[in-house]
Amino acid sequence: MAKRKSEQEHLAKAKRAIIEAAVMHVMFDGWSDTTLKAAIADSGVDAGLAKLAFPRGPLDLALGYHYQGDADMREAMAALDLSEMRYSERVAKAISLRLALADKEAVRRGMAFFALPQNAGDGTRALWHTADAIWESLGDTSRDYNWYTKRMTLSAVYSACLLFWLGDEAGETDAFIDRRIANVMSFEKTKAKFRNSPLGKQFSNTFGKMFDHIKAPEAPDDLPGKIHDQE
Repeated sequence: MAKRKSEQEHLAKAKRAIIEAAVMHVMFDGWSDTTLKAAIADSGVDAGLAKLAFPRGPLDLALGYHYQGDADMREAMAALDLSEMRYSERVAKAISLRLALADKEAVRRGMAFFALPQNAGDGTRALWHTADAIWESLGDTSRDYNWYTKRMTLSAVYSACLLFWLGDEAGETDAFIDRRIANVMSFEKTKAKFRNSPLGKQFSNTFGKMFDHIKAPEAPDDLPGKIHDQE
């Protein structure tokens, strides 16, 4: 057990070293074999160990960079005192932190990379992973259909904020995030009013009962379920 843990830690350190070395090459060569080879050389990681870390080559390198950003965001959120913040402010803070931890050119190249048909599925998982990571950093405990709706809504909000951030040269991203969160909160208030209305209560007691059977997935690696960080 101790040996396996040591091996996993060694592999994780190797992955991080290669990912960090790759960022400076991505702006020139994208998420490619050329970038991966240069990053391995710069990091000094053994080629065999690098193969274990990124078995699918550039695809796993790009995903590793994305998931590392999610992990760093969770760590940064855990270190903050959020007790004085409203819930909407906590969500906005998590999105802002996630973007601040990313390199724009690496993300821009990543969007083009994951837009390729063969990579689109992994790109979708990466976006869902970020939404899940944000909700987990906020202590979300929902296990019913709200588990899905929260992550679907946040995925859409995060995507919009990401696109704005990529083109933001005036430092207005935080204000944009606040506006998007405000829109979502307004929608949630409208939903709450509907649920408490006579029509909403009637719906909940009839067709709405089908949602009682929807639960968060048990399998950790099934879309749209939770996706574990790669080891």
